[in-house]
Amino acid sequence: MAEYPQDVVQRFHAPPEQVDDGLVGEAPKNWQAVIIEDYAPAWAARYAATSSLLKETLGDLVLAIEHVGSTSVPGLAAKPIIDIDLLVEDTADESRYVPALEGIGYRLVLRQPWWHGHRMLVGPAEDINLHVWPRDAPEPIRHRLFRDWLRSHPEDRELYAATKRSLARDTAHRAGDYSLAKNEVIDRILARIFAAASERPLPGSD
Repeated sequence: MAEYPQDVVQRFHAPPEQVDDGLVGEAPKNWQAVIIEDYAPAWAARYAATSSLLKETLGDLVLAIEHVGSTSVPGLAAKPIIDIDLLVEDTADESRYVPALEGIGYRLVLRQPWWHGHRMLVGPAEDINLHVWPRDAPEPIRHRLFRDWLRSHPEDRELYAATKRSLARDTAHRAGDYSLAKNEVIDRILARIFAAASERPLPGSD
């Protein structure tokens, strides 16, 4: 049966205080409120233009780049923030990529070595969340699995959209709780993804 490694299946949950400890400089203004909008086709175009610029800026440092998060799923309501996963060889060597990104208006806002070496930068208009990961980090794999599942499973896409709208209302006065509050439904959907994978035969088997 097809199965994923344990570091992919076992999702890491950081406590709020650990997340806060990773903050570098001033938090983005859009962290102060959660606004969920209907899906906009312009989000895909925004990713395409941004991806092209990032590849041009970083060149061979880019091992992989993906549009992830809710704006990458057609039909899914989302915060109008484009999440991008960027894989480089070593996120700890910030001198190789942070200055180049700063040169096109990005700024580093999160440094989280305990979360698979994660760094996050925001774009000049703060409508891009650029997540930088080392080559073998498991989190980008989960991001792609989750994205692709929601693209092909409308019932979970609707469940996730409804959950986000509800949580956005419930956390209106404490927007920092929104992302953590989504974990329960994300974990439930991921459990279905991994269960479905375990039921599929490996390629080439009878």
